[in-house]
Order: sequence, then structure tokens, then C-alpha cells
Amino acid sequence: MSVPRALRPFAHHNYRVLIAALAISIFGTGMWAVAMVYQVIHLDGGPAELSIVATCSSVGLLAFVLLGGIAADRLPRRRLILAVEAVNLAAIGAVSFLALTDRLQLWHLAAAAFLLGVGAAFFFPAYSAILPRILPADDLLAANGMEGTIRPLLQQAAGPAAAGMVVAAFSPAAAIGWISFCHLAALVILCFLGAEPAPEGGPAAPAKASVLADLREGVAYTVKTPWLLWTLLWAVVATLIFIGPIEVLLPFAVAAQLDGDASTFGFLLGIFGAGGAVGAMVTASLPLPRRYLSVMIMMWGAGIMPLAILGFTDSFWVMAGALFVMGATGSAGMVIWGTLLQRRVPSHLLGRISSLDFFVSLALMPVSMALAGPLGEIIPIWLIFLLVGLASPVLSVIAIVCGRMLRNEIEHPLERTLAPADQPAEA
Repeated sequence: MSVPRALRPFAHHNYRVLIAALAISIFGTGMWAVAMVYQVIHLDGGPAELSIVATCSSVGLLAFVLLGGIAADRLPRRRLILAVEAVNLAAIGAVSFLALTDRLQLWHLAAAAFLLGVGAAFFFPAYSAILPRILPADDLLAANGMEGTIRPLLQQAAGPAAAGMVVAAFSPAAAIGWISFCHLAALVILCFLGAEPAPEGGPAAPAKASVLADLREGVAYTVKTPWLLWTLLWAVVATLIFIGPIEVLLPFAVAAQLDGDASTFGFLLGIFGAGGAVGAMVTASLPLPRRYLSVMIMMWGAGIMPLAILGFTDSFWVMAGALFVMGATGSAGMVIWGTLLQRRVPSHLLGRISSLDFFVSLALMPVSMALAGPLGEIIPIWLIFLLVGLASPVLSVIAIVCGRMLRNEIEHPLERTLAPADQPAEA
């Protein structure tokens, strides 16, 4: 009996170990999002203190993500992943001990949040770079789809729900204790991760003179590779125009148009996450599209179009349907994107390119959220939603044309495994 495409990666021992540890770890991350909030409140902190703790995580991530990509290309990925999980365990374990012994202070939480952000900065480039070493190329789409499925389910739904129940039944400290156990379990499982095999064929990674030289090499490859450059440029602009309206303005639209409260908004975000899980799983279950670049970019661009509806409807289910579609198309595009990086970027550059992608996707999030509020005061929210929804597919078409993607995806089919070096000379 043939194995469904989405489950093929599970035939490989190293993948089973890695995905099991990842699932437990991101479940703990989802618990932390709730436990941290109520632990701050338990320490008599208010919105300002909560903002400081949350910001420390973002600062750690953004400050170290480019260095994390360089480390993923220089060092054994298995050791990096183990080290990150050990640091996560140390940070959360210390907070748990201090909380249970009534010695926890706000600065302890801020320091732990910073370390968790740094850990994420090193983990994701290493995770992206190790997958092509432990899986055949044909299984990468399914592996990325599996991660795209479990992340919203565990980090955005199950983890926060579990933490809420533990906090309500016991205390924030008890929830943080459970998070420590999650990271301990993940670390133990990762100890069974075998050594990654050496890359087959392709040029050997050149000797690096310095960390700065490594970074310049990654940036130079990106600039000389049109499909990669224009995808990242699209992501920068899309982040700037999309994140703020969703994170900042949507709650006001829910209140004004649906007469909804925080629970209504939370439920809608849950539907958005469910859409992401469905989109990732469906993509993982299908072959990679022949027109993979243009399909990916148009999924993102056209998938944002339902945002235009959100400013006009007074129906909960219409709003929920629009958010489900947006989540599904966004996640489906991300599954394809992660697979393209792993199959088309030279193996000795993959960590840096992954971290650069992560950096540009996150760098303008605070700017977008900072701009959305003031703009919402002077421009009707429905008009902002409409303009963003209509502009997104236009931006996608521009990226496809300027990145010469229609020609490139035909010249570089992925039905077969490509040579490790997808040379920038294709420009």
C-alpha cells in the first residue's frame, strides 16, 4: 500500500526525531505566550511591563538571526539544534525555579524572553539547512507542509489553550513548569538525532575569512539571483502593508462591524490559523506545481485580496471565511517557498539565505504595526483594507515580471533533483 505523500518523510529516522522534538518544543512556545502574560500580571506588571518582556524576545530574534544563518552554514546543524534546545531549557527552567520559590522578578522574565528570541534566531536557519541533508529532495515539500500544519495547531491553538487551563487551575508558575518539561523532553528526543550526511556533489563550501565575509556572500548571492531577490522584496513590502492592518486594525473592525469583543477576535484568529494548517497540509499532499514560483507569489498576493472584504461585511461568517482563505493561501505559499530554498539554494549558503529571509520578513513588522494605528485615525479602516487587498496581487505581478519567474521556473524544473549550485549566473 502506497504511503500518502504528506507522510513520506516519516520513513526517515532523523526526520521522525526532528519533527517530534519540534512539535513538543513549539507546543511549549505556545504555552509560554500565555503563561508569560499572566506571570507578568502576577508580578503586578501592567501593559508597559508586558510590552518590555515581549519586546525582549523580538530584539533577541532580530539581533541574532543573521548570525544564526552564518552559524548554520559554518557549524554542524545537529549541534546547533541541540544547543538551542539546551538554552531554551536553561532559560525556562531558571524562570520556573524562581517562580516556584517566589523569587522571580520581571527582569528575569525579560532575560528569559531575550534568550528564547536568540534561540529562535539560531534554530530556524539550522532547521531549514538540515532538512535537505536528512531527506530526499522529493520529500521536502511534505516536510515543510507538516511543519506548516503542526505550528498553528500547537503554537497558536493547543499550547495557549493548555497554558490557560493550567494557569486557571493552578498558577502561572505551574504552567512555566510544564513548559520546562516540554523543552526537557524535546532535548532528550534530539539526542537520538543522527549525524547529518555530507552533501552529495556540488562545490565544497569555500573557506571563510570572516563572519562579515560570510554575510556579504549571502547578500551577493541574493542580489544576483532575480527570483530570490524579488521574492524577498515582495515579502518586505507585503509585511509593511499587511501585518499592521491585521494585528492592529482588525480588532477595531471586529468591534465596529460585528459588535464583537476579545473572544470574537480570538476566535477569528483561530480560524485564520486553522486555514494555515489546512493550506499547509493540502500543499504537502500534492506534487510541487510546475509553475512553482508564479503559483507561490500569486497565492500570496491573491490570497490577501479577501482583506478588502473585511472592511465592509457585518457578517461573522463572511469575515471568518475571508480569514480562513488568507491563512490557507499564505501558508501554502510558505510551504512552497521553504522547499524552493532547500532545493535551489546551494547547500553551503542555505543557512544564511534562510536567515536573511527570516530577517526581512520580521524587520518591518514593528514599523507596520506602528504606522497602522495613526493611519487608522485619519483614514477609514475599510479603505485601508480595500487598498491593501487590491494592491497585493498587483505587487505579485510586478515581482513575477521583474524576477523573470515565468521563464526561470520552466528553465529550472523541480520534478527532478537539481544540482546543488543554482548559480546566480542565471541572472
